[in-house]
Amino acid sequence: MKNTIFIVLALAASFCFGFTFNAIITKQSNDKTTMKKVTGIGGIFFKCKDPAKMREWYETNLGLNTNKYGAVFEWWQGADSTKKGFTQWSPFNEKTKYFEPSTKDFMINYRVENLDALVKELKKNGVTVVDTIETVDYGKFVHILDIEGNKVELWEPNDIEYEKLGIQLGSKITK
Repeated sequence: MKNTIFIVLALAASFCFGFTFNAIITKQSNDKTTMKKVTGIGGIFFKCKDPAKMREWYETNLGLNTNKYGAVFEWWQGADSTKKGFTQWSPFNEKTKYFEPSTKDFMINYRVENLDALVKELKKNGVTVVDTIETVDYGKFVHILDIEGNKVELWEPNDIEYEKLGIQLGSKITK
């Protein structure tokens, strides 16, 4: 009888230990895959001969509410429909150096979460990080190069401050 009780207790302890170990391992491996990276498009930037004429053309013909930087699109976040999000559209002068070291005529800005952790991961993966993280009131920014040499801007936004800046500048939103 004592042997039977001992065997049952040993099996029960093994089962519990295995279940607990499996739960811990599963949680740790799931944590690594749940880090959000890109959460949306933060902006589209492109070179042109005359940014002022380009902004005017888009305002006249496509109805964009433009300002000296381009246009801002306002939208509501899918994960939390009570929060606004913004996407910037900006024509740059064709001679701008802002896109360097890329030689391309465009740059895409991606909205991200936890830029500091993402940059660490990108560096581990051998991605070229062009500069250091810059922090301003409306978010954090850093630039990287993709595998074809396209400069990519990563932005961890502070949408509340971004909206305040737009209001302060008297910018109209394109909805």
